[in-house]
Amino acid sequence: MSERSAEFTEREDEALEVQPAPVAESEPTEAPARPSPPPFVPFPAWKAAIYALSSVLLGLTQGLGLNLITANLTNLQAYFGATQQEVSWLPAAYFATNMTGTLLMFKIRNQFGMRRFAEIGIIVYVGLVVAHMFSNDLRSALVVRAMMGVAAAPLSTLAFFYMLEWLPPAKKMSIGICFGMVGSSLALPLARVMSPSLMQIGEWHGLYLMEVGLALVALAVIFLVPITHPPRQKSFDKDDLISFPLLAMGFGSIAIVLSMGRSYWWFEAPWLGVLAAIGIASLVLLALVELHRKQPMIDLRWLLTPDMLTFTGALIAVRILLSEQSVGAVGLFTVLGLGNDQLVPLFAIISVVTFIATYWLTTVIKPQRTPYLHLLALTMVAIAAWMDGHSSVTSRPEQFFVSQALMGFAAAIFLPPAMLHGFSRAMAKGPQYILSFLTVFLTTQTLGGLLGSAAMTTFVAVREQFHSNVIAQGVTLLDPLVAQRVQAYGGAYSKVLTDPALRDAKGLALLGQSATQQANVLAYNDLFMTIFAATIATIAVLLIHMLHGALKNRAPQAQASAA
Repeated sequence: MSERSAEFTEREDEALEVQPAPVAESEPTEAPARPSPPPFVPFPAWKAAIYALSSVLLGLTQGLGLNLITANLTNLQAYFGATQQEVSWLPAAYFATNMTGTLLMFKIRNQFGMRRFAEIGIIVYVGLVVAHMFSNDLRSALVVRAMMGVAAAPLSTLAFFYMLEWLPPAKKMSIGICFGMVGSSLALPLARVMSPSLMQIGEWHGLYLMEVGLALVALAVIFLVPITHPPRQKSFDKDDLISFPLLAMGFGSIAIVLSMGRSYWWFEAPWLGVLAAIGIASLVLLALVELHRKQPMIDLRWLLTPDMLTFTGALIAVRILLSEQSVGAVGLFTVLGLGNDQLVPLFAIISVVTFIATYWLTTVIKPQRTPYLHLLALTMVAIAAWMDGHSSVTSRPEQFFVSQALMGFAAAIFLPPAMLHGFSRAMAKGPQYILSFLTVFLTTQTLGGLLGSAAMTTFVAVREQFHSNVIAQGVTLLDPLVAQRVQAYGGAYSKVLTDPALRDAKGLALLGQSATQQANVLAYNDLFMTIFAATIATIAVLLIHMLHGALKNRAPQAQASAA
């Protein structure tokens, strides 16, 4: 441990042991003045660069740990010898524990200090990533992935603190908020860019080796690059023994249902209904417990105010719309038979645009500009969805460069202003409201993303069946054009199949595959146009909300002028 790290640890321990001096009864008592924070000392350029790169590295480590798996589920399916349904449990297991783990780690950090929180958290994470290298069957991989959902929770928090460490107070809420999230934002497109090379290096081992390498570098960063930890305070009490199990059961059950509902189909697997009922019942019991606690972990009364309900609804709605890129575009490319190696240029452009958008956002972000930034983001989503809604079976990634760049820009400029807006309101209420805000933020982003994925994939499946039925009604061998197409498809097998009947059967099968592909493309076009319509409706609601706020603020001014 470095000298500065040891010094911070000693200061923290001394701060907890010092007791206030007794005040004589004869003297009048006064509230002790709070010590002013030490003046900020600017970091040298090389040292600031180290802290900034450490922040990005930690964010990438946390984000790539999940996205490298989700981007290569087909390859992992072949390795584990599993079905598509079975391998889909890998990301589901991670999501089931990650959100509760993040809240738990937040309270652990408050009570036991940043240094111990960082060191123990990263050691556990490295151990689990190494264990993942030796998980040779799907069951052990699921257990490790679920544990990583908790172990990875400290990384995103540490990414924020490392970015805030070197910034002056005036820049913490602009550069700090924006670039503190850039690592996790870049993880999704970079996972697609890196996957082909990693698979060529070591197949599925290449993915896990990348995780191990990032985790080991992050471990070195935690021990060699110290950060100032905020003062510790008591965070846990005996009621948490009831609240946290209910929280874990509720969020975990809902996350699994949303992740696996499409794979097993919603009404065909009875266990999905049972799990949904358990999740809802757990969250209801959690609400009853929290409402009767003297010091609730989550302040539900504040979260149920009209202002916070509006804020929460907006976050969920936009998070669902932003799934157009990760679910809609990627799903369409999968239907068209395109792999990660063919999508590298597209996601490289998205990565660059995401970084540029983050840099631009640091120059304009302010709490009062949040509605305007969200309006700009929604406009970009609407344009991108409308452009993607005109796809065909001949579409290729080159036709999506502009639309997906707009979508990446929109995603990059939406989340930081929303977080700044909510964090400012939580701090205005008091530090004890930060955990409540964190719960809202994580719920809207994690469950909102899962809800968006579930809704969109289900919508595509339903619309694909509709278009398949319509296309099938027009496919008959009595139609000369259909018969000619069957013969053309079968002619490709003329050198290996001499029987005309077998060639026609093969041609008919290929025609059926082509019709299914066309139905899927039409279904994704329906999805894109639905997203376009939903985004336009969201823009209208936002404009009405902005107009209402402007009129509400103008009324007191008019009354003051009249007086």
